[in-house]
Amino acid sequence: MRQRPIPGTTGLVRTMSLLGDPVLHSACAEVTAFGPELDRLIEDMFATMYAAQGVGLAANQIGVGQRVFVYDCPDDEDVRHVGHVVNPRLVEADGDEFLGPEGCLSLPGLEAGTARFDRAVVEGVTSDGSPVRIEGTGFFARCLQHECDHLDGTVYADRVTGLRARLLRRAIRKTSWGRAAAQR
Repeated sequence: MRQRPIPGTTGLVRTMSLLGDPVLHSACAEVTAFGPELDRLIEDMFATMYAAQGVGLAANQIGVGQRVFVYDCPDDEDVRHVGHVVNPRLVEADGDEFLGPEGCLSLPGLEAGTARFDRAVVEGVTSDGSPVRIEGTGFFARCLQHECDHLDGTVYADRVTGLRARLLRRAIRKTSWGRAAAQR
C-alpha cells in the first residue's frame, strides 16, 4: 500500500500576513474551484505553518482570501490531529469556557489570555470535495475556533478584553510590524 506524502514536504513557504494587513480583517470567500491549484495552496500552507512552527494556519494569513485552513495540533490528551478543511463552518463551540494563552503566526512573538470553549466542531469539505467533520477538545478546540475566526476576518487580539487587551495593544506597538500597521 502506497503511503501519502507528509503534508508540506513539497510546498513553498509563503510570506506571512501580519496584523494590520487588510486581508486579515475581511471575511474570506467560499472556495468554488477544486483541483490542482487548491491542492498546491494547501501544500504551501502546511509548509508555511511548519516553517513558522505553528499549529494552524488560515489561507488569509498568507494573503489568500479563501476559506481554507490547515492544522497539526495536539489536543489536551496529546493526541496529534493533522489535516485541512475547505469552506469550514464552526457548527458547535461549547463546554466550559477557558481563559488560556493564545498566540498567532500573524502576531509573531505575542500571546494573550483569550477565552475559548473547550469543545469545538467544524464541518466543511476536503480538497477533493468530500465532507469532513472535525471535533476537537482542549487545545485542539482552541485551534479550530482560532482558525475559523481568521476566515471570518477576526484575529484573537479582537477577542482579548480589559487589561489584557491594553497590554497586548502596547506590546503590538513595540514591534516593528505593529508600528508599520499603525502607519497604514
